[in-house]
Amino acid sequence: MTKLQTGVSYSKYMSLYTAAYNCYTSSRVHSTTTDSVGQGSRAAGANLMGSDLYNNLIRYFIAHLKLLKDRERDEGRKGVYPVYTLALVQWKSNFFLHVQSKHTKLAGAILRLIEHQRNGETIDQGLVKTVVDSFVSLGLDESDINKASLDVYREHLETPFLDATEKYYEQESEAFLAESSVSDNLKKAEERLKEEEDSVDRYLNADTRKQLVSKCEHVLIRQHSDWESFQSLLDFDKDEDLQRMYALLSRIPEGLEPLRKKFEEHVKKSGLAAVAKLLGEESEGADSLDPKAYVDALLEVHRKNSETVTWSFRGEAGFVASLDKACREFVNRNAATGSSTTKSPELLANNADMLLRKNNKMAEEEDLEGALNRVMVLFKYIEDKDVFQTFYATKLSKRLIHGVSASDEFEASMISKLKEACGFEYTNKLQRMFTDMSLSKDLTDQFQERMQNHEDMDINFSIMVLGTNFWPLSAPNNDFIIPPEILATYGRFSKYYQTKHSGRKNRLPTPNHAHYSSYAESSIIPTANLMLNYILKPVRHESFYKKYAGKRFMKVSILVREWALERWEEGEQVSLLDELPAIRAKNRAERERLAAAGMDGDEDFKDENS
Repeated sequence: MTKLQTGVSYSKYMSLYTAAYNCYTSSRVHSTTTDSVGQGSRAAGANLMGSDLYNNLIRYFIAHLKLLKDRERDEGRKGVYPVYTLALVQWKSNFFLHVQSKHTKLAGAILRLIEHQRNGETIDQGLVKTVVDSFVSLGLDESDINKASLDVYREHLETPFLDATEKYYEQESEAFLAESSVSDNLKKAEERLKEEEDSVDRYLNADTRKQLVSKCEHVLIRQHSDWESFQSLLDFDKDEDLQRMYALLSRIPEGLEPLRKKFEEHVKKSGLAAVAKLLGEESEGADSLDPKAYVDALLEVHRKNSETVTWSFRGEAGFVASLDKACREFVNRNAATGSSTTKSPELLANNADMLLRKNNKMAEEEDLEGALNRVMVLFKYIEDKDVFQTFYATKLSKRLIHGVSASDEFEASMISKLKEACGFEYTNKLQRMFTDMSLSKDLTDQFQERMQNHEDMDINFSIMVLGTNFWPLSAPNNDFIIPPEILATYGRFSKYYQTKHSGRKNRLPTPNHAHYSSYAESSIIPTANLMLNYILKPVRHESFYKKYAGKRFMKVSILVREWALERWEEGEQVSLLDELPAIRAKNRAERERLAAAGMDGDEDFKDENS
């Protein structure tokens, strides 16, 4: 019963059949039999016999079939397949492998059709798709027949297909490169990559895409990367070809890095050449260089290459960094600056001054806000921004004092841009200069309103009270003799000022500028107290202590700490409100000592009349 597949002979089969028939039938009638198979058999004239044997056989077959099922389950049903899968197995064993073993006839025919299509011929893509699917269908996972396997497809079709693809494009590329331009080569590579990706959707298995694309990228891009041609594309502004080269090289690892380096060098050379050309047009050299022409030349280089980054390189961060690095180099070090680190900041500040003056035509004809934005583009690349601040503050002070600013709105806009770029501390002095001008105007108006009944107040009088710490001005060393025409007005103003601001001295002939604070003393003391107690603590973190101690602030940080330690012990908690009377008394005594010695110790505030 376990070797049914071997079969039996005809004579043996008839012998077994006759024995079984004789066992189960009889010519006698057994009317009393109750467990016969059915009453219908009596009509045929033969009664069914051996019911016990029949029932035992049924039980035997049931038990035997159950045993077979258990054995199949234990053995993983090896060699047992559904009908459709069995047909595929037989097709693979008896036909497919037989055909493939003879020079890979089936896969070879498919590869020849694909090559015909690559050569521009029309093929039956549906036929190719059907055959490729048959390769996939013949895959069988022995551990799970319901699970698809690509072993047959990969072994018999995918591997030879990838090898044939690599060989085909190596031959085509060499021939095409020898007789075509860089632009045509880029277009050809782009077209071929797209065609191969489309072929996966048309008739190949989706799992082939990654390996096919990788193989094509290696042959069409990496093996024929012409880095030198990149420079010629930049020189002749071939934006479309640059965009195409970027798109191709971005597909391979580290493909863009050589381009970034070449682009950085190109931008740097362009900036240096622009300044050198500008100097060649100036007969007197860098000293007479027009700030506007200088700034415009630098901006044009930045604008042109910035558009290249945006359009051709899709704003990729690496190219943006290369552009910034190159611009920072040629903005700070070029033929106009020489070895000086202050020339570019000075020229940029002078250009901003020209833009913000009343006589600037741009204020009337063009977009002044846009011009200020362009100034900020170059400001971003200035390395020593403190130098720019010094020049800008000097120019701003002259515009404000002489009343030649194009607009307070644009002045405030420029300061806002600088604040956004460098922070509040950077523009604090500039902002306070505006505050001083506003307060001075109010002070002049109030004084004139109070003195309007005096007969000798018909002169045009104005006063500017400017804080020494914020304005880039210094008092003259020589004595100032007040003209007799304004002496009476000066006397009245001095009295008015001393009455309005008791405790502040307004001494001439040395010009003094009274400093107006926008904060009340009561609001400053709590913050100052916190700072004082912090400075008295032991320095545990040197880097934090020096946070505001770079260049302009290092000396201040050290002096303030030394001043505090001269008066209190390290680590002591001080109440500044309680200590202020003693501090003031000590300062007052020191000023009196200096005055007795013929020295002027009151340099906190200075005024300037105009």
